[in-house]
Amino acid sequence: MSTASSSEPLDGPQPAPRPEDGTRRSFMKQAGGILGLALAPPIVSQAERLAAYSKTVEGVSALQLNINGAARTIQAEPRVTLLDALREYLDLTGTKKGCDHGQCGACTVLVDGKRINSCLTLAVMQQGKQITTIEGLAKGDALHPMQEAFIKHDGFQCGYCTPGQIMSGVACVQEGHATTDEQCREWMSGNLCRCGAYPNIVAAVREVAGKG
Repeated sequence: MSTASSSEPLDGPQPAPRPEDGTRRSFMKQAGGILGLALAPPIVSQAERLAAYSKTVEGVSALQLNINGAARTIQAEPRVTLLDALREYLDLTGTKKGCDHGQCGACTVLVDGKRINSCLTLAVMQQGKQITTIEGLAKGDALHPMQEAFIKHDGFQCGYCTPGQIMSGVACVQEGHATTDEQCREWMSGNLCRCGAYPNIVAAVREVAGKG
């Protein structure tokens, strides 16, 4: 009886090569398969996917904001920040966009008398509240005392941060946090001035506080 030589293939399916067969390629194939199974994302049903997206975001809608004593209505998405609503939708560009991360204070406005960074809040969340921007401080041609003090003490150079500085200064005085230079510097520290006009800013805020 003749037998197949060692060079001829055997009949039937052959077992998959094992790592111990001595070939690096077979080892890498098996290792890759195991890793692929371990990292494969879990199987999610269609119902679960729909449930995950059940809370849909509505589109453009009417938002009514009370700004500087007047009711203003805009058409905007819920994701629009108060800062963008003021600048892009209402053309109130006195409020500045600096870092857009709540770190520089250039976008400071007052909401119900309290200072906030308008870049960190949504316009839709401020409906029904009283919003005051730098444009709303003066009474006609009569400047607000804080504006006058900034001019008197030269509390600005390039002027970009000045609206936010003034709005924060107004709130700082109202809060009673400007009784000393050290206290004033601490409570105004959220407003940055790249020109370095801090001594003059403190002098302006302290003068207004002294008149109160």
